[in-house]
Amino acid sequence: MYQLNNLARQIEKQLPARLVEFMQEAGLVAAAQGQNLYLVGGVVRDLLLGRANLDLDLAVTGNAINLAWRLAGTIPAAKLTPNRHFFTAKLSWENWSVDLATTRSETYARPGALPRVLSASIEEDLFRRDFTINAMAVELIPGRWGEVIDLYGGRDDLEKGLIRILHEDSFIDDATRIWRGLRYEQRLDFKLEPKTLRLLKRDLPMLETISGDRIRHELELALKEELPEKVIRRAANLKVLPEVHPGLKGDDWLARKFEEARQASAPNPPSVELYLALLAYWLTEDQTGKLISYLRLRKSHARTLEESGLLKAELKALAEPALAPSRIYLLLHEYGLPAVTANYLATDSPTIKKHIGLFLTKLRNVKPSLTGRDLAKLGTAPGPQMKEVLRHLLEARLDGKVTSKKGEVEMVEGWKDSIMKSPIFLSLDGRGIKR
Repeated sequence: MYQLNNLARQIEKQLPARLVEFMQEAGLVAAAQGQNLYLVGGVVRDLLLGRANLDLDLAVTGNAINLAWRLAGTIPAAKLTPNRHFFTAKLSWENWSVDLATTRSETYARPGALPRVLSASIEEDLFRRDFTINAMAVELIPGRWGEVIDLYGGRDDLEKGLIRILHEDSFIDDATRIWRGLRYEQRLDFKLEPKTLRLLKRDLPMLETISGDRIRHELELALKEELPEKVIRRAANLKVLPEVHPGLKGDDWLARKFEEARQASAPNPPSVELYLALLAYWLTEDQTGKLISYLRLRKSHARTLEESGLLKAELKALAEPALAPSRIYLLLHEYGLPAVTANYLATDSPTIKKHIGLFLTKLRNVKPSLTGRDLAKLGTAPGPQMKEVLRHLLEARLDGKVTSKKGEVEMVEGWKDSIMKSPIFLSLDGRGIKR
């Protein structure tokens, strides 16, 4: 299949009819303007492999933004987002999205820098890409619809299961290709071609030329793979992962916990946030802070890593077998759900896992039936007094001392005399109201 010279049938079979119609219309409009239009990138690779891929990238030998504007005019409620620096545009409508780009060459002022972009031929455009299997194109203009352009041996490498860079300075120009190569290798069950592997090892120091933001992006993409532990393990074995932080490990423990995370999250995949918390679980507080700073993690992800470490340090308090549900709740409810889930997955203590599991499946959703308004009607004054009453009602609910709204009313009525005499309550500790 990899040696097919025309992918017209594969396009019509594997892609939704609406996208096929769009590409046909785009080919007509481009041809009317004297331009050539191509389907490029990973979708061509996946058409040859018979894999699903709806991320369409089109390349035009002309002004991609102008072409995008013309196409947007044919689609009701289309949204166009141009990027004039890179000669690209994103066209979105309904549930579809297509990226258009002018065929171009790229030059790098220094390793790791964003490229300087110049309009160029399709041959040059394909040569600037990361790997041979991603450097193929399909003609989209009438008369040549579906014809494959493979100038650099992409189909041969697909046949052999190889990930191969296009030139010797590829990783020097952009070291994020190291991470991308590992993702493709593990996703497709391919192997890095021997020379590519040698150059990857040689150019590991070039990862230092890449900003933490871009490394974070590549790491997040790795964690969105179907089996991210494969990418992380390979990155660890090739000394790529320590370039992110030397304390990170891609070992059997992590692979096991990632699998448990998928089982716990099914049918949906785990969040990147949860995977990150497990990846960073064994870092110290100081190491975690440095990782957050280097990757410039968004606030929610940074908070999850920090909370996960704090909770890890307090897990011994959950090891008591006869712990009351209200005590379990008190120990866990201030932490975010991803941090609690990470600790649930990470612990090897059956007792701790049982207690955290009870919180996740039941306790965190328990609430008193009575509201502040109900308590006001029962004579409880607003403020600290009402807050304490609600806390004690929650405790009673958690520990099964009351199971209905009627029971809560009776409990509050029983407290009323004590409340009137003293608004000072013990904290939620199971001992009742101070008299």
